[in-house]
Amino acid sequence: MDTERPRYGVLVLITGIAILLATASAALPQSSGPDSAQRLESEGKFREAAEVWRTVIKGNPRDSVACASLGLDLARQEKYTEAVQWYRKAAALNPQLPGIQLNIGLAEFKQGHFSAAIAPLKAAAAQDPNSSQAKTLLGMSYFGAARFRDAISALRPLVDSDPQNAELRKVLAQSCLGAKDYECALAEFRAMLQQDPDSAAVHLLLGEALDEQHQTDKAIVEFKAAVQLDPRQPDIHFGLGYLYWKLQQFEDAKREFETELSLNPTHPQALAYLGDVELEGKNFDRADELLQKAVQQPKASRIAYLDLATLRMQQKKYPEAVKALQKAIALDPTQPDVYYRLGRAYQATGRTAEAQAQFAKSRELHKQANDAAAFKLPKPQQPQQPQQP
Repeated sequence: MDTERPRYGVLVLITGIAILLATASAALPQSSGPDSAQRLESEGKFREAAEVWRTVIKGNPRDSVACASLGLDLARQEKYTEAVQWYRKAAALNPQLPGIQLNIGLAEFKQGHFSAAIAPLKAAAAQDPNSSQAKTLLGMSYFGAARFRDAISALRPLVDSDPQNAELRKVLAQSCLGAKDYECALAEFRAMLQQDPDSAAVHLLLGEALDEQHQTDKAIVEFKAAVQLDPRQPDIHFGLGYLYWKLQQFEDAKREFETELSLNPTHPQALAYLGDVELEGKNFDRADELLQKAVQQPKASRIAYLDLATLRMQQKKYPEAVKALQKAIALDPTQPDVYYRLGRAYQATGRTAEAQAQFAKSRELHKQANDAAAFKLPKPQQPQQPQQP
């Protein structure tokens, strides 16, 4: 999976979580604590109510309902870390306390602690199999924790029971994409387009799934549809330009990269890939300008350092080439090509021993890649021995 392309699925996660957080509410029923705490809660004075519960707990540290109620009032103040501590104390005192596991999972979820949310949400779903909230939060937590296969298992029944829920279907489709189950992803994205053919986000995600299946021409069609629907969406022109760049349609790629930069002049990937296009066209001064700007951005791309090193080698500025190549290695130490280039740069400055070490590293990584590819190939079948008469 290419790390240079923006991952539009992150938008899906943010959108899905935002909707869940807007609708989710704490599950624990109101306890029969002191009347003053209940009155304060009814007035929305959760900080004052929390102080009352602290007093109750001080008098009876084993009051599980008071501990859970304190956690609830802290959660209402968005003090989720402390809320979880009191919820867990309440659960330890009384594991059967209604709603406590759901509240723990919800508080962890709201902090973005998806892995930590999974166990309590599984427990909540087991305690109440009819709780769609627990099941939905569990599926979203699997997705947030990048446990995509588990997310598919959790979300599929929910989507089947509520096929019009576009947000859940988005997360299911993105889970399929994350699990590299591209047929599943394509089926879900196409179902979403039937429901909402004018969704730029869905066209983007469908395009991404098609590109992952090496159907880049079809991916371009989906990205172009998304551009027509929402031409000012961040990253959208870079994404389309990147697909053109993959097919070496450099003029089309250049147009899209320049459009992205007109919307965001410091877009690090658009700068880098436009610089690469200019380098390909031998427009060296323009390439140099773009690439220098690209590597000054906080999220500079590996290709920017590689291309800048190419320019510096042409200019015989070998120390600068070495620095650029070392930056590229820091971004991705698994690629053999950069070690070979670094060896050439060392060789040009007379650093023979260092050059040989880099050449050896390049050969080693090439061998590892070839061995891995050979391991994945099916073994030839042994010819069957003729049967004896």
